[in-house]
Amino acid sequence: MNTLLLNTLLALSWIALTGTFTPANLLFGFVLGYGLLAFTQRLLPPSRYFTMVPRVIAFVLLFLAELIQANLRVAFSVLSPRLDLRPAVVAIPLSVRSDPAITLLANLITLTPGTLYLDVSEDRQVMYVHTIHVHDLEQFRQGIKNGFERRVKELLE
Repeated sequence: MNTLLLNTLLALSWIALTGTFTPANLLFGFVLGYGLLAFTQRLLPPSRYFTMVPRVIAFVLLFLAELIQANLRVAFSVLSPRLDLRPAVVAIPLSVRSDPAITLLANLITLTPGTLYLDVSEDRQVMYVHTIHVHDLEQFRQGIKNGFERRVKELLE
């Protein structure tokens, strides 16, 4: 049986046992089920589930942190008396190659305020991104590569 499905069934069982269907109780049941499955992992067939769940959580936390930082940066730029924008179109060499990975990376970049995915080269080697805040091109490239792209690669490739 799929481990995610088993974890979901355990969470729903927790909801049935407690008789309280709230998002917090469902989340607690999911965490409790994950802990139970991790404890009994040797009895189950091998699964990538126990390595993927921490990666997904780290991925979501990274995106939320980047989202908050970008919102604060854009808000500070808009509210400051002197508009200090340094827009640029930056070419970022890609190490991800699959369509889902490139699409997810493009969406993450676009969802972050101050940056916008423009295009990817036909050979899938370079992604073009517009940004309104670039002080160091190489630092911007490395920020994307070591942040979003590395996490996308861990999840999808």
